[in-house]
Amino acid sequence: MAILKLEDDTILTDINDISQELAPLNIQLNRWAVGNDSQLRSLLAQDSLDEDKKEQVLKALDGYFNQLQQIAGYQSRDLIVLHPRVPNLDELMVKFDQIHTHADDEVRYVIDGEAIFGFVRPDGSQVELTVQKEEYINVPAGTEHWFHLTPARRIKAVRYFISTEGWVPQYTDKEIRLHRALA
Repeated sequence: MAILKLEDDTILTDINDISQELAPLNIQLNRWAVGNDSQLRSLLAQDSLDEDKKEQVLKALDGYFNQLQQIAGYQSRDLIVLHPRVPNLDELMVKFDQIHTHADDEVRYVIDGEAIFGFVRPDGSQVELTVQKEEYINVPAGTEHWFHLTPARRIKAVRYFISTEGWVPQYTDKEIRLHRALA
């Protein structure tokens, strides 16, 4: 269940209320079922996945990828697996834990765990959205945002790309004002 925290500490959990708050940013938030395939569930229960296991997970979920290819021209996808034992996890996360934009959409389908996307809204206010298992988010190109893990420091997410070149962060040098007490 997605959780949206506003600057005044209001917490929203209803997806319709959250979508309304994020509407000025054109952010898409949906629930996508992972399904009940026992092999997929077994893979998702593992902390680490080698490249072959990641490909098995991706293939099991390719129905969503095929839809995105047809509707929006997505060309590739990968699976990011982060957990506390990933070497240099803090160093990996630093580049996303600052306000930035991308030339392409940032699209994630969280299939296990959770993370937080923060956003700068058109009026300058900031919000933080915790996305959790079975939630899909599309952050449009040019949207000022940041990304960090929750205290659980665990996520498995499919990333969808039109091109990976457009996904390089462009930092805005704005300061994050929200404290990180969600999760």
